Amino acid sequence: MGTFKIEGGHQLSGEITPQGAKNEALQILCAVLLTDEKVTISNIPDIVDVNKLISLLEDLGVKIQKKGKGSYTFKADDVNMDYLQSDQFKQDGRGLRGSIMLVGPLLSRFGKGYIPKPGGDKIGRRRLDTHFEGFIKLGAKFRYNREEYFYGVEAEKLIGTYMLLDEASVTGTANIVMAAVLAEGQTTIYNAACEPYLQQLCKMLNRMGAKISGVGSNLLVIDGVDKLGGTEHRMLPDMIEIGSWIGLAAMTKSELTIKDVSWNDLGQIPTVFRKLGITVEKKGDDIYIPIHKDGYEIQNYIDGSILTIADAPWPGLTPDILSIMLVVATQARGEVLIHQKMFESRLFFVDKLLDMGAKVILCDPHRATVIGHDFKSTLKATTMTSPDIRAGVSLLIAALSAKGTSTIHNIEQIDRGYEHIDERLRAIGAKITRV
Repeated sequence: MGTFKIEGGHQLSGEITPQGAKNEALQILCAVLLTDEKVTISNIPDIVDVNKLISLLEDLGVKIQKKGKGSYTFKADDVNMDYLQSDQFKQDGRGLRGSIMLVGPLLSRFGKGYIPKPGGDKIGRRRLDTHFEGFIKLGAKFRYNREEYFYGVEAEKLIGTYMLLDEASVTGTANIVMAAVLAEGQTTIYNAACEPYLQQLCKMLNRMGAKISGVGSNLLVIDGVDKLGGTEHRMLPDMIEIGSWIGLAAMTKSELTIKDVSWNDLGQIPTVFRKLGITVEKKGDDIYIPIHKDGYEIQNYIDGSILTIADAPWPGLTPDILSIMLVVATQARGEVLIHQKMFESRLFFVDKLLDMGAKVILCDPHRATVIGHDFKSTLKATTMTSPDIRAGVSLLIAALSAKGTSTIHNIEQIDRGYEHIDERLRAIGAKITRV
């Protein structure tokens, strides 16, 4: 189990460039299975979860060539479907939640797709019903081996249909879209997710020859085609990492420039940080965070009541950023209620913040009230364990602002979502070592 040693209390400065978006990568990489032609993808993040998925594709028989940093070509012209029934696949697929998105393209192109019950972050129940109900509506037959926790769908032919999703699941929408692009006839998906990463997938599929309309809305219409071709695609920067660096700059009273952030795809993130009192300046396609030498003050609502920050489906605030905002609020002037609606365990890392001296009241599994210190009392260094990717980075930000040397164990969780994070932080002045 890896460990970070962090000497906190140091001001940072300079520029940092966000990695490619993890959540986009897990969709885009699975889409290469929809064609036997070459697909070139750039700005792929070099992180554990994405590298695991690339290895899974290679084991499936996809020909993969690395062209440069973050750039690969994929050619799925000789896919080994027998691998899906192997013990190796059952083991490897279980360790990566993103492997569920292999099912849609495999079902679409080869008439069958299998997956072991996937793992991933322990942040609460994340069901797969939306995925499989969509496949069934397209005409697939579902089977589940309870002894091996192994899911499967099979179909001689997928037929387009109308469906109203029971939740605006991003991965569920992506999986169903990838299944529907080669189905016979028209598929209409209402209550579809419309996050930028899902939009990116749809735009890529359209360049490959798919016919998807309504991209960016919650009503997608897909006219099935017989075949898809190759394409080139560049992934967006990771919006959660961008939010992490905004929070880091505020908590350490640092001047930072975050490069090439794709402002138009950040949604509510800059606005909500501004509500926390943080100055977020747009400079071209960069974000500039000045030194907050006098701290930052949380805005109340216009009637004077306490601000609530809550997640919601896009274009609402992404749930992945709430743990960062909670940490940032611990040193603000004022109070805020953080309401995590989507996952019931994502706030359970606050006990580590309490050990560091933060004033946080965990109201229930979904809500926490934060009373800011206004930097009049610094957080104290401590030893902690990273429970998942986002909480791990939030605790890392807390440690970088704290007085003394903190230890974070189980940093493999952080490595699953953040590319060479210790090296990149050292480049802007952080005192962090990997043990």
